[in-house]
Amino acid sequence: MILVIVIHECRRLFLSPLAWSLLAVTQGLLAWIFVLLVDDFRNSQGRLAALDNAPGVTDLVAAPLFRVAAWVLLLLVPLLTMRLFSQERRSRTLDLLLSAPVGIPIIVLGKYLGVMTFFLSAIGLVTLMPLSLAIGAPLDLGKLWAGALGLTLLTAAATAAGVYLSTLTTQPAVAAVTTLGLLLALWIVGVASAAQGISGDLLSYLSLRRHYDSFLLGLFDSSDLVYYLLFSLMFLGLAMRRLDDLRLRD
Repeated sequence: MILVIVIHECRRLFLSPLAWSLLAVTQGLLAWIFVLLVDDFRNSQGRLAALDNAPGVTDLVAAPLFRVAAWVLLLLVPLLTMRLFSQERRSRTLDLLLSAPVGIPIIVLGKYLGVMTFFLSAIGLVTLMPLSLAIGAPLDLGKLWAGALGLTLLTAAATAAGVYLSTLTTQPAVAAVTTLGLLLALWIVGVASAAQGISGDLLSYLSLRRHYDSFLLGLFDSSDLVYYLLFSLMFLGLAMRRLDDLRLRD
């Protein structure tokens, strides 16, 4: 049954003009930035040749591209998750879905995986850009795949938050704004704590950016992986609890 929900969400997204427009704009913007990064790397070859342990194309092209892609996806997630449940509640179709002989975890995971399938296609296209440079330049594939994994985990966590916040309101716009606000707050909280001289505390640990930067450096730390998994599971669990409350209320 979960596969039916995943396919339904994928069909809804891939047939949506809004989703395709957002994907086209996103890929066009990232492709333009990629070309600029490649051109800058080519122009700096003379200076890099004189340096010991000079950074390579992965550090100067792939990592900055993934960093920009993270910002773009953080802006994209609220727009594609805001209707998941809020629109269903607004049109009263959620009542029919909750009354069906389908478990709430299946409903939540089906919608979540459907949206993630769309985002994975976008992440795959982003990864292909620096990967295409392997034809004529040495790439650090370990760092490249670490960056792609970090971007996937970051998107998965952001999507889980968007799914939960979509269950709290019947207004898609409100869900989008609150999701964006939460993600931006969790992104910059590490910068704020560092500016105040606070390190290693809860605020610093909660920073989405801190854990993502580790992947961009090619560092695979199990604590970063656990952070994103717990983050995603927590918000998915909250979404299931919220839907369970709505089912009991109705």
